[in-house]
Amino acid sequence: MSSTAPLSEKSPENLTAYVNGDFVALENATVHIEDRGFQFADGVYEVVACIHGHFLDLGPHLDRLQRSCAAIDVAMPCARAQLEELIAETWQRNPFDDAMIYIQITRGAAPRAHLAPDTLTPTLIITSRELPRPSDEKLACGASGITLEDFRWKRCDIKSIALLASIMGKQEAHRQAADEAFWTDADGHVLEGSSTNILAVIDGKLVTHPLDHQVLGGITRSMTLDLARKAGIAVEERPWTLDESGLSECMLTSTTNAVLPVCSMNGKAVGNGKPGPLTGKLRQLMLAAMEDLRRT
Repeated sequence: MSSTAPLSEKSPENLTAYVNGDFVALENATVHIEDRGFQFADGVYEVVACIHGHFLDLGPHLDRLQRSCAAIDVAMPCARAQLEELIAETWQRNPFDDAMIYIQITRGAAPRAHLAPDTLTPTLIITSRELPRPSDEKLACGASGITLEDFRWKRCDIKSIALLASIMGKQEAHRQAADEAFWTDADGHVLEGSSTNILAVIDGKLVTHPLDHQVLGGITRSMTLDLARKAGIAVEERPWTLDESGLSECMLTSTTNAVLPVCSMNGKAVGNGKPGPLTGKLRQLMLAAMEDLRRT
């Protein structure tokens, strides 16, 4: 691993990206115009939180990245150990103590045609940004959401860079002065958010839709369920709806938000309209796990 300047000597204005074998200034980081990620959204990605140099659940993230690549028949661009080294070096070359590491793999560059040559070399891009965190106001008041009937493709378990439907959902949420759009199936079951997973507290149990082709297996979702089980909280993975009796809390999970309360949906209060106790407990457990990483 290359030596780099200490964090104190780095400037946020001088960011570095990894692109296909080279570390380059972010402002100069480019791929070919015929890269299939640009032409067809023919690729997959991961976002990993880094807490003071310690990567949160890196193993599960890379497992999912390998599954996504296999699902679209794209070879991993390098051995896993090398990829881990590149991720670590990308963090080291950038100024953020707590960072959000973005990893993108596409099928590669070729003259534009739907059928790709078998000989393509995959494109690998890694960048690092400061890890965003919810505002104090958002934590105190909770996020707001809307629901939209799901119009995405039927392989949401693949972490695809084809995010147009998610962008449309986010834009509609913004138009309605909400923070997130949550997808529902034809029967009204809540699936997941445009860039988050969603969980509910129903009759004191933590409930979330089971993993299938309609739901991406979020790493933070999985961590939240594990923390809940270890804390003695009953967990049910089953279809659920917002109008179920006994629903008292909703929360979203993601790499950047950890666990965040959702206190209104479609303009109506969830429960009493305030962050609930179970959501607060799970968020504190998540933050404690992150703090353990910081102290390691």
